[in-house]
Amino acid sequence: MLPRKNRLTRSSDFQRVRSRGRSWSDRLLVLSRVPNDLEVTRFGFSVSRRIGGAVVRNRVRRLMREAVRLQHDLVAPGWDVVFIARKGINGADYWAVEDSVTRLLRLAGLSRSQERPSPGTEGNG
Repeated sequence: MLPRKNRLTRSSDFQRVRSRGRSWSDRLLVLSRVPNDLEVTRFGFSVSRRIGGAVVRNRVRRLMREAVRLQHDLVAPGWDVVFIARKGINGADYWAVEDSVTRLLRLAGLSRSQERPSPGTEGNG
């Protein structure tokens, strides 16, 4: 499980990331990020009812959380990040979800191996 300091829990935080943040997507997931002026990066996970029933949604959420948990130390600090499941995630296994998370973190410039984007230059793109 992610440490509490690395979790987004309030609905207002999720709404802020979705409305003000920048997004990237692939077949399985959408990643939205916005600067948070903190020393840590916080993650949130969203799975719509369109994905399936409660059992399916909980499984998808667990897969996303585990993929992020194993990589959160490699993510640059100072961001709020929300992962949103897309319909294609239904039949995906853990490795596909992990690949998707890794790819989206890299595309968003959140991997520590890359140059961190400047929070002051954020746009709605």
